[in-house]
Amino acid sequence: MNTTAHQVLYTPAQDMSAISDHTVDLVVTSPPYPMIEMWDEIMMKQNAGIAKAFDKKDFQAGYELMHVELDKVWAECYRVMKEGGIACINIGDATRTLDKNFVLYPNHARIIQAFIKLGFQNLPNIIWRKQTNAPNKFMGSGMYPPGAYVTLEHEYILVFRKGRKREFKKEEEKIERRKSSYFWEERNNWFSDVWDIKGTKQKLVDKSARERSAAYPFDIPYRLINMFSVQCDTVLDPFLGTGTTTLAAMTAMRNSIGVEIDEQLADSIADAILNKEEALNQVITSRLAAHRAFVEKRLELKGPDAFKHKSEHYGFPVITKQEALLQFSILKEVVKTEGGFKAIYSKD
Repeated sequence: MNTTAHQVLYTPAQDMSAISDHTVDLVVTSPPYPMIEMWDEIMMKQNAGIAKAFDKKDFQAGYELMHVELDKVWAECYRVMKEGGIACINIGDATRTLDKNFVLYPNHARIIQAFIKLGFQNLPNIIWRKQTNAPNKFMGSGMYPPGAYVTLEHEYILVFRKGRKREFKKEEEKIERRKSSYFWEERNNWFSDVWDIKGTKQKLVDKSARERSAAYPFDIPYRLINMFSVQCDTVLDPFLGTGTTTLAAMTAMRNSIGVEIDEQLADSIADAILNKEEALNQVITSRLAAHRAFVEKRLELKGPDAFKHKSEHYGFPVITKQEALLQFSILKEVVKTEGGFKAIYSKD
């Protein structure tokens, strides 16, 4: 029986002093987006200079000061991450009309600049195309040029690595990596630079918390955790929000640390995590079912020679030898602990 530990720290994200140097394998987070109005207040609380810049109508200065606050968090991420660790940052650019002037604020470019300055290496990024049913594909005035603007229907998932590619030298490390593999057909879907994933609205306990929550869909951190870490690694989310990254880490049998400044979200985080074992295990069940359906279809199209390898644990065919040791863990129970949660697993 295996367990993972999931710690929640209620502190400003730029103060991660409780986390030791070089202990985190993967960062997955979605920070407050500079120049999105719902985040103004919380950012102004972090830096009074932002409000002063807005009062002076120097909005570019305010935008830069917002990123200065995020820069402090990225520096802490660099400190706590191991060499070879990956950081995945979900961020959207902002469009905003201030003082009757419409402007784009390129948050993704500013964050890339900050990470490279810290010493991270930028890897290929992902465009998250957020599906929308909106009939109007423009902003601004109607049919008269040049007063209309294209609508932003995507966000970015920026991917960085600290140092060189991670190495697995010990035999037990290599085995854990093999168990953490994903299916060939999942790889072909996940490792595309464009993701079509619907947005989400998360149910929160505290109504005041709902006003400042902008949770991303479970599928985003779950994919990233499977793509860029192995079982029993430690995943950090410095802007935990309602706990989506922790949920994804539990489902993938990773340890996690979540940092959240707003203690009002404590009940919402607990509500999101506890008593969800059945729903989280359904994620694993669905992945296995999807692979079995893939096998049936491929055999039908290509015949008995469609597969050359077999899963040692599940017995079904797989495309590559790298998938042969893949093995999921099933959540038996998630319990509240002092300062976090403990997940208890049984092998599927």
